[in-house]
Amino acid sequence: MRDLLLQCAGVLTIIVALIHGILGETKVFPRASIEPERLRTLIRLVWQASTVAWIGGGVLLIAAPWMDSAPARHWIVITMACVFGFSACANAWATRGRHFGWMALSAVVAMAVAGY
Repeated sequence: MRDLLLQCAGVLTIIVALIHGILGETKVFPRASIEPERLRTLIRLVWQASTVAWIGGGVLLIAAPWMDSAPARHWIVITMACVFGFSACANAWATRGRHFGWMALSAVVAMAVAGY
């Protein structure tokens, strides 16, 4: 059951990351006016870097049960719980709780910790 929880947390992480990337490109950046243009490009790249990093974290959560290393599982879960926990808190604070992202990321943290 623990392994399944970790893998579900990983799949949910990847889904949340993809939604994050798509919403950024379709809803956030078309409305944003950022000058100069190279700064706009930098902010878009940083936005998508977090998308890629979250996908990587999701892959690690999915793979953790197959690793024959208890310390690897330990550090993957602890690190990802901290990263996604911070992201959930930042999202809740920045959107005043009106965006579903903080709830989805909180679910990832809960499943990962339960699968620890």
